[in-house]
Amino acid sequence: MRPTAGLCALTMFLAALPPAASAQEPPTLPWSAPATVKVSVETHRFASGGAMLSGTLYMPVRRKPVAAVVVTHSASSPLGDASLYEHLKTVLPALGIAVLTYDRRGSGRSGTQSAGGDFTVLADDAIAAVKSLKTDPRIDAKRIGTWGLSQGGWISPLAASRSPDIAFVIAVAGPVVTADVQMLFSSTNHLRANGYSQADIDQMVATRKAVDDYMRGTASREAAQQRIDAAKTKPWFKYTYMGETVRDREVSQWRREIENDPLANLTKVRVPMLVLYGANDAVVPVADSVERLKRVAARLPRMRVHVVAGADHAMQMSVDEKTSLDPKNDGTERADSPEYIAVLSSWLAAQGLTSAP
Repeated sequence: MRPTAGLCALTMFLAALPPAASAQEPPTLPWSAPATVKVSVETHRFASGGAMLSGTLYMPVRRKPVAAVVVTHSASSPLGDASLYEHLKTVLPALGIAVLTYDRRGSGRSGTQSAGGDFTVLADDAIAAVKSLKTDPRIDAKRIGTWGLSQGGWISPLAASRSPDIAFVIAVAGPVVTADVQMLFSSTNHLRANGYSQADIDQMVATRKAVDDYMRGTASREAAQQRIDAAKTKPWFKYTYMGETVRDREVSQWRREIENDPLANLTKVRVPMLVLYGANDAVVPVADSVERLKRVAARLPRMRVHVVAGADHAMQMSVDEKTSLDPKNDGTERADSPEYIAVLSSWLAAQGLTSAP
């Protein structure tokens, strides 16, 4: 489906608005006028698997129950107030869709016990968030879905595959390859973008593969640690996102991550699903992911895949490649691609999830 010119203009305008929380403050200027869209910003707490998680609900004021989106987290943005989610808090309530962001378990207001890399636990947290919204009479219990970017692009489909309560899925920059393949792609591009030699890249690849082989049980922990020890003093080591000590595979978070095949989760999703990628994503192998999705497309007639021109991993267009790939900027991303906002908005409208004030 192609977004109309009018919708593109509207969504470009909405994307440029200030964050939702500040947009709801009472007018302070003498020439200010009342806003058409009114949004209630509320603390929202819910229980999941013995943990109490806390977040914020952005609730558009409507006469009838509205659809809602639960936001699942990228690895580097565990807090609900992260800049990565600001566009959702502004754009979706303006379309008549409630948004729930929350702090990932073990972060911020959601306690100290993390999921330890267990995607199933994180997916079940999202399911618990959906169930908690179903009890709110202002929300249509049959129109609650999930949105997730990067790691959240894995979590959202996994949650939908585990629960009939999730009515739709939006997966952004979710690699349809295993985590070890994705990180090898990402680290290679990080080194290339920062001018490192092919010899450096080869050493990085050998280091990652040694650790991954140990995690799969096909190589020794000692061999993997020797590779890490030789690499950890290199200036490029920070771009590998690896620790300096190889953990016992029996308790390793990384082992659990690489054992998860996101394509298996995607093929179990039976609800409408929008899968979005940035054409300039250096973190996720988009071409490979799209190709894998094409192979299963006939089994997923309610899935739409769209690659956004000029957008990076976080759906940004205003950030250069080197800045985008600098670890010190992790968690500061802001989605600003007009095409992304337009496709997202038009797809939500086509699913009958939007509503007028």
